Amino acid sequence: MTAAPAYTVVVPTIGRACLADCLGALAGATGHPPEEIVVVDDRPDPAGPLPLAAAGALRERVRVLGTGGRGPAAARNTGWRTVHTPWTVFLDDDVQVLPDWSRRLADDLTRAARSTGGIQGRLSVPLPAGRRPTDFERGTAGLEGAAWATADMAYRTAALAAAGGFDERFRRAFREDADLALRVQAAGWTLHRGVRTTRHPVRAADPWISVRAQRGNADDALMNRLHGRDWWARAQAPRGRLPLHALVTAAGL
Repeated sequence: MTAAPAYTVVVPTIGRACLADCLGALAGATGHPPEEIVVVDDRPDPAGPLPLAAAGALRERVRVLGTGGRGPAAARNTGWRTVHTPWTVFLDDDVQVLPDWSRRLADDLTRAARSTGGIQGRLSVPLPAGRRPTDFERGTAGLEGAAWATADMAYRTAALAAAGGFDERFRRAFREDADLALRVQAAGWTLHRGVRTTRHPVRAADPWISVRAQRGNADDALMNRLHGRDWWARAQAPRGRLPLHALVTAAGL
């Protein structure tokens, strides 16, 4: 049987407490461990070292880089550009891989055709029972159907190099993954969904989180300029609420 390709995990973080849960879940996944885990510290003013003890037996494979608060796209670029394995797997610091994740990832990578540039993991978002989810919780649950989300996305390192990596003009964790997916495909690679599953809990948020999320409309405008107005269909991305907001504003005027 052919050995599964080696991979490196890149995790951008701003030092949230959930990083420990992410690393602990990685340590608990058995079957095909990463060659290395690159944790990219994107805190503007680090107040101390990151808590890495949760990585357990994988602690010696953890390497930390700093980016000083330049955003998730820049953090991921800083991480993958130091990778020497054939595959780079991006995880967000608020996800938790399942115990069989590394074994199923090995299946995903082994089955990949030469033309396959990326393989997405399946996301599971647990919602609270006994009440209606909030707007923010529903938005997070939308990741279950989102295409090419870097919450769990494996890319051939060569495909990342061919596409030039993430566009650092996307300063938020929004649309930078769709932009990269379109450019990877434009470079001649194909993208597929894998069989591995990763849990994505809904993080705690204040009542104004939905309002702040509307800043992502600026990223939609940038996507229009870069890829044309049909980019959302080609990227299999939801359109968001910008058209509705424009309609409501026009009606109000």
